[in-house]
Amino acid sequence: MSGPLVGVRVLDLTRVLAGPYTTMLLADLGAEVVKVEEPGVGDEARRIGPFLDGVSTYFASINRGKKGLCLNLKSESGRRLFLDLVRKADVLVENYRPGVMRRLGLDYETLRAHNPGLVYAACSGFGQTGPYAPRGAYDMIVQGMGGVMSITGEPGRPPVRVGTSIGDIAAALFTTIGILAALCHARATGAGQQVDVGMLDCQVAILENAVMRHLVTGEIPGPLGSRHPSIAPFEAFPAADGHVILAVGTKQWERFCEAIGRADLVHHPRFATNALRAEHVEELREILVPITRQKRVATWVSEMEAIGVPCGPVNTLDQVVRDPQIKAREMLVEILDPEAGPITMAGLPIKLSATPGTVQGRAPRLGEHTDDVLAEWLYLPGDEVARLQQEGVV
Repeated sequence: MSGPLVGVRVLDLTRVLAGPYTTMLLADLGAEVVKVEEPGVGDEARRIGPFLDGVSTYFASINRGKKGLCLNLKSESGRRLFLDLVRKADVLVENYRPGVMRRLGLDYETLRAHNPGLVYAACSGFGQTGPYAPRGAYDMIVQGMGGVMSITGEPGRPPVRVGTSIGDIAAALFTTIGILAALCHARATGAGQQVDVGMLDCQVAILENAVMRHLVTGEIPGPLGSRHPSIAPFEAFPAADGHVILAVGTKQWERFCEAIGRADLVHHPRFATNALRAEHVEELREILVPITRQKRVATWVSEMEAIGVPCGPVNTLDQVVRDPQIKAREMLVEILDPEAGPITMAGLPIKLSATPGTVQGRAPRLGEHTDDVLAEWLYLPGDEVARLQQEGVV
């Protein structure tokens, strides 16, 4: 193991996406993450495709670098064993509905009595408090309830989900931040605490410009396609062979107009300032689209870079995975799975100069490390583990 979190022990009771993505990041940063799953059942993500030789590459990509432990938390013996593990852990992460861990007798108040220094992270749809707390939630539900879908897509069209699971991923990132902050406090004081993250809260937190526009002006923002709500031109334009993003700030307007052969637009009464351009954005777009269609994406990128105007292509996924910048930043890594063979997946975007993290290895098979974890954490002998397996505890 390598990374800044080496020596940190994490019990991972999560499944599907928001929770596993959180613990994946902790594992990439060097923590020892033990994924606790129900014997014979496991995380439902194991049954979500795409599959490679029967192996869920979806599961593999977000559970990499973890150890696999099977434990029946519904049995008295399983709960006692789990409490023994809690005493040795630094962090516990779960993403059950509020109330589930309490019914199991494993809620934060109970576990704190066994390990006062434990950082207990609960990531749920709506958090541990409030009228919606008991509800379950999926990514698309919180995208809708949090307003993100209402500002995504083209004007006049039906609501559109963000193309990646931003409801889950945002919650995972905020949960990870909360865990790291709580760990700092625990190491300074010896006192743990509960980290309570709701997916809906996280959607509101990332609304940035949209929520401020509404709170300040009373405007109800709607979908704008690819354009920026208050800067123009700042959107994706059609090129001869695709789409190119032109992000022309106030300081670049004159240079941009001269480069496209339309110096007359610099002091145009409807386009002379950014505020005017934003006000007359549709008219400006009608002028620019015939111009942008005349050249290829690569030509636009080259020409705009030469004059200092931010510009970039709208890449398809096949172009993304071939991009030299992605390769240089090691954002695609290959993991060898004994059943599926090599699996390529997204790498760790956090680049640390002194204690770099890395993808630590493949995802575990169901219960693969049960013997090892119980031996290393609790010093249980092999015959005792075998007995627990016969009894269906592990």
